[in-house]
Amino acid sequence: MREGAVLEMRGICKFFPGVRALENVDFTLCKGEIHALMGENGAGKSTLIKVLTGVYPMDGGEIFLEGDTRAAVIRSPQDAQKVGISTVYQEITLCPNLSVAENMYIGRDSVKGVNWKKMNEDADKILQSLDIPAKGSRQLGSCSIAVQQMVAIARAVDMDCKVLILDEPTSSLDEQEVAKLFGLMRDLKKKGVGIIFVTHFLDQVYEVCDKITVLRDGKLVGEYVIEDLPRVQLVSKMLGKDLDDMSDIKSESKPYDGNKDETVLECRGLCSNAGIKPFDFHINKGEVNGFTGLLGSGRSECVRAIFGADKVIGGKVMMNGKEVKITKPIQAMNCGIAYLPEDRKNDGIVADLSVKENILLALQVMKGFFKPLTTAQANEFTEQYIKLLDIKTASANTPIKALSGGNQQKCILARWLLTHPQYLILDEPTRGIDVGTKIDIQKLVLKLASEGTSITFISSETDEMLRTCSRLVVMRDRKVVGELSGDDLNQNMIMNTIAGGDK
Repeated sequence: MREGAVLEMRGICKFFPGVRALENVDFTLCKGEIHALMGENGAGKSTLIKVLTGVYPMDGGEIFLEGDTRAAVIRSPQDAQKVGISTVYQEITLCPNLSVAENMYIGRDSVKGVNWKKMNEDADKILQSLDIPAKGSRQLGSCSIAVQQMVAIARAVDMDCKVLILDEPTSSLDEQEVAKLFGLMRDLKKKGVGIIFVTHFLDQVYEVCDKITVLRDGKLVGEYVIEDLPRVQLVSKMLGKDLDDMSDIKSESKPYDGNKDETVLECRGLCSNAGIKPFDFHINKGEVNGFTGLLGSGRSECVRAIFGADKVIGGKVMMNGKEVKITKPIQAMNCGIAYLPEDRKNDGIVADLSVKENILLALQVMKGFFKPLTTAQANEFTEQYIKLLDIKTASANTPIKALSGGNQQKCILARWLLTHPQYLILDEPTRGIDVGTKIDIQKLVLKLASEGTSITFISSETDEMLRTCSRLVVMRDRKVVGELSGDDLNQNMIMNTIAGGDK
């Protein structure tokens, strides 16, 4: 093993039917090191983690742990835990109805007659030593998501964890919570714990990590010291090509050359039971516009009202100059409106259905279930959009839950493109997916607009909005406070409008 290494994976291979998920991948983690595992969706990050933690059996390769010259045998997550490998996932896997202390000690060898007082005291000592703001006796569900994740980490540390895997731990946290988590990671680093950090946030990688390992298409691209790999080079290595200036995406695309003043949809005084104030809105043919504002400002609620996903309690909607009634999504769909929701897992994919079934879902709903698509049509449509959007899947019949997040997102996008909408609403279409897929989606948005589709694009990343949108509706406290276009379409004006109200 390399000097100072706590974990060494050599020549790891994993194959699924028709897919080489990992091919001769090496990975080394040193003691007291925070090591980022980077790559696009589908690059093999999750598969490598699942091999390491015994979720998947490997088809080739060896795993070595500190102090042992023999290859480790890890056939299950329990085996991984016994040898000091623990994982904290993006979705909390603890029990919110139990106390913090119960969660920290659940599943361990039980002893008759639990000493509850001692268990709470022991938990408090561990929490205090890691500077985690929680008490052992407190119910876990009453703690913030960040504290729940820290409790999961504390549980791992108390079980003599040598390797801690953090899989997208910051995706649901605000800036203050991320700062607390990073503080805990640095404390564990000082104690000699090796940390594998899986994330899509480049800024966070450069803030807290020592090294980066990049995977692409199931193969190792390389291992790099953080100081030796500028961000642009990291993105280039993840994509496998030189990265053009991302701000040029808009200038590279052709604008719609039809009647740009033709209004496709217009809302007047629209409001819903989700608490948004009555707002006016319009979008022209071939235009990309967006709603921007801080988290909770009402961006998603506005488009949910347009689509009829929330109960509309006032106002009216015009489609191509004619008033239409939209009180539920099927009416919006029949008017030529499509909506990719913010919450991919709960409102987007149907996890137990196949890629094909997920892609065909909206079109079949519009046709009616008593008029099913023929097998030939279903296969043709599915293959067409898998190819168009470069969806990485073993087959059209693969369960969608087996795909990476970015490929799941592409399937939902394919679902709506198949309905050939006049007006497409994309709410956080690139959240939690890799840089390469983000660029693909942004380019696709501008291509669709050039062909005459009207698109509303919502993103928490302001620079992404500026790259794709020609007009932004600015929101604060669930009401529209401004509209920006032309020379006013820049970061400073957006922030000033959010802060200052109508300007």
